[in-house]
Amino acid sequence: MLKYLIKRVLWMIPLLIGISLISFLIMHLAPGDITSNESAFNPKASEESRQKLREMYNLDKPVIVQYGLWLKRMTTLDFGKSFASHQKPVFWQTTDKDGNVTKGLIQEALPITLMINLLGLTITLALAIPLGIIAARKYLGWQDRSITLFNFIGFSIPGFWLSLLLMYWLGVANSWFPISGLHSLNYDSLDTWGKIKDSASHLFLPVVIPSITGLAGITLFVKNGMLDVLHQDYITTARAKGLNEHRVIYTHALRNALLPLITIIGLSIPGLIGGSVIAETIFAIPGMGKLFYDAVLMRDFPVVMGILTIGSALTLAGNLLADIMYAWADPRVRRGVVKG
Repeated sequence: MLKYLIKRVLWMIPLLIGISLISFLIMHLAPGDITSNESAFNPKASEESRQKLREMYNLDKPVIVQYGLWLKRMTTLDFGKSFASHQKPVFWQTTDKDGNVTKGLIQEALPITLMINLLGLTITLALAIPLGIIAARKYLGWQDRSITLFNFIGFSIPGFWLSLLLMYWLGVANSWFPISGLHSLNYDSLDTWGKIKDSASHLFLPVVIPSITGLAGITLFVKNGMLDVLHQDYITTARAKGLNEHRVIYTHALRNALLPLITIIGLSIPGLIGGSVIAETIFAIPGMGKLFYDAVLMRDFPVVMGILTIGSALTLAGNLLADIMYAWADPRVRRGVVKG
């Protein structure tokens, strides 16, 4: 197993470099650069000032040279500084000679996105697993038909449309929940309980809406996994031995039924970190999704490449984690890995 893990981790290095190279080349195939923004916002900008700007960011050099310089910095997790006027570091905080600390853009956005997506995933799993089990146990009954109808609706509703609908109904029309940001303007003046309630009210819509849209798919995965397992011989044997139905379902069947879900959870790690561009933009949440969206619009190459690289690394790590979890849950896979 250890040999297999070492081999997989080493193979991830050239794969990550290849992904970053392709992403870098595609970024530079897009028309315009940071100087295009300067021209758009300042029509009086001279060609000389734009050329100095290109030289400052090494945009006057060949693309492959730019990539080499970027790759050299990336090995130390230095993704450079943003092209925006604030000139903040892309990844992590830096300290200047006067001792002033400037936080990185990803450092600021990552905890927000991670918190929202982990809460959403927890709610989704807490609802999807019981619903999937009920649908499988009551197959073709009214419970299964009701859950299947809910799944069809969940698959059919676009996330952005549901976000706008609930934003209007719950936020604008009835004023039950705030519709943007993470805190109210008077947040700092509230007591501890008031701050908790304020944060919870702001997080309700951004957390619940992705949970609803993701619920249908995971419920279907659990249901299909349970249906497949419940017809296996070892389940029939367990029932024949006189085990009660609760133990048969939750001790013997559920662990194997969740094997496909393990893969889904492992591959969802990049999404947990990368954030939702639509949800974070609609609700004005300063997370990774909105940061990426704004960086693309501004042609902020360092920020875009930093987020793409981290997302790619997490995708590869999620793949590896899914394989490890799968091998842990299924002894047949584990023995195969060890032999390999």
